[in-house]
Amino acid sequence: MSNIAIKYRLYPTAEQKIMFAKTFGCCRKVWNLMLSDKIENYKTTKSFGMFTPAKYKKIKEYAYLKEVDSLALANVQLNLQSAFKSCFDKKRKKRNGFPKFKSRRKSRSSYTTNNQKGTVAIIDNKYVRLPKIGKVKATIHRIPEDDWSLKSATVSMEKDGTYYVSVLFEYENIPVSFIEATEDNTVGLDYKSDGLYVDSNGNKADIETKWYRKAQKRRTRQQRNLSRKIRSHIIGYDGNKPVFDKPMSDCKNIQKNRKRLAKMERKVSNQRKDALHKESTKITNSYDFVCVETLNMKSLSNKGFGNGKATMDNGYGMFLSMLEYKLERKGGSLIKVEWNYPSSQLCDCCGFQYPFTKDLTVRDWTCPNCGDSHDRDINAAKNIKKRGLEILKENQTSMMQKIG
Repeated sequence: MSNIAIKYRLYPTAEQKIMFAKTFGCCRKVWNLMLSDKIENYKTTKSFGMFTPAKYKKIKEYAYLKEVDSLALANVQLNLQSAFKSCFDKKRKKRNGFPKFKSRRKSRSSYTTNNQKGTVAIIDNKYVRLPKIGKVKATIHRIPEDDWSLKSATVSMEKDGTYYVSVLFEYENIPVSFIEATEDNTVGLDYKSDGLYVDSNGNKADIETKWYRKAQKRRTRQQRNLSRKIRSHIIGYDGNKPVFDKPMSDCKNIQKNRKRLAKMERKVSNQRKDALHKESTKITNSYDFVCVETLNMKSLSNKGFGNGKATMDNGYGMFLSMLEYKLERKGGSLIKVEWNYPSSQLCDCCGFQYPFTKDLTVRDWTCPNCGDSHDRDINAAKNIKKRGLEILKENQTSMMQKIG
């Protein structure tokens, strides 16, 4: 069995927005209460203990917890247990830090509820039914298959005030037929900071990048307006912390400006995701196997290279994740070539390694061995494809030996 999630835009009424806000707040409160009790319990018994939301519902001070969906609070308990496990599990290669308390301003406003005998459902392709909320108007842009089983729904509110629900479905895996890797159904991609990638056929990504840069002037203007409005409410300083004449949550103009800024950032994010989804779908429709380099995008975006903004704006890591799961669905795969493979230094015709091309300013060069002229990016993409096919054949050979 496999899972697939579809995210829909919600248009709740004023009453439903209030109920969503209550549920977000109760989930955050239960998380903080359980985390606090676990810490206090550890100080006395050296054990974090087990705490459930039902304990706090019995307390008169927290009677409001009964107003919201009980399954949403139960999922908070599971999430906290998972956070502790990720922190202390020695078998994990990379463990997470100790769980932190959630704040109203910084934490993500979301909750997850489970489907129990139709409590979560898509109705008339216009609404999503949720426990304690009822039917919420939604844009159902994709209708699930008949054999998909609805498992849960995660409701979230973005910083710009828009609501979404991510509906999780479970479906039975359909075995895909074996696909043999050939020169025709395989392509190599070389990362390009200005244009996302260049493939082994000499084609560049047919999308407009630099989404962040295009919106940067308007974003900077909004940030200056917001900063000026906040400074106007400062009446003094307590050490290094500013003291305001009233809470910032009571300043309607500041809240409007924050929403406006969040809306701009959300638009840039949506533009990037939309372009990357379309480009990754186009590649997976044309090829079954895609060969790429194993790159550390965080290192590429540091100050030493001088193109950190372009690297982060491209979303290349997100693009590779999209390629990977889309290729796996059709029976193909994303082949990752080792990071130290000298793809830019090798001549794709004769295999001669030319160290002079280590200099990133060298964009075109001629092989001193065979005399063939190369474009740096296209040559690297061809070498990545060759190495990827070698890795794929090695993996298939080892699998056949295990089966035999």
